[in-house]
Amino acid sequence: MDPLSQFDAIIPEFQKLALGTGLDQLDAQTPCEKWAVRDLFGHIIGGATTFAAVVRGDEPPAIPEPRDDAMAATANAALADVDSAFRSPGAMERTVATPFGEMPGETFARLLAFDLLMHTTDLARATGQSFTVPDDVVSGVDAFTRVALTPELRGPETFAPEVEPAAGATQLDRLVAFSGRR
Repeated sequence: MDPLSQFDAIIPEFQKLALGTGLDQLDAQTPCEKWAVRDLFGHIIGGATTFAAVVRGDEPPAIPEPRDDAMAATANAALADVDSAFRSPGAMERTVATPFGEMPGETFARLLAFDLLMHTTDLARATGQSFTVPDDVVSGVDAFTRVALTPELRGPETFAPEVEPAAGATQLDRLVAFSGRR
């Protein structure tokens, strides 16, 4: 499955969860040990804003500092922008200078799909909301991630070492455990 189809399934779910997040939940702990919900929103806003510019070949702009009551809207707009950037002509074929080194746009889009799926899960768990991503999307993200998430990409600021998933875990839960989340 191509990464744009993965975006079609994951981005609306994140956006729905973002809109369902109350102001009183911004300080709730996420499965990322160092992040509260507001930090997760900041990561999505900063990453999507920067990545949209990188994919377009532009200089990344300053990252907006939204008010608490605008976090969801700002994150959702940033996700719509990065989605649009990856859909621009030639974006998937062009070599992109990413924070992780140069890579084809398609590879970078797949990394973003993985990151966004993990953070959608984080947001749902932190706020007590549910979401649905089709099994074929999870399978596609999982297949890519198992190859791409090398030990060099793991660390205190990225992904922790893999943890053992619970007995009977879903494929998404196994992917979450692979990403180092408990």
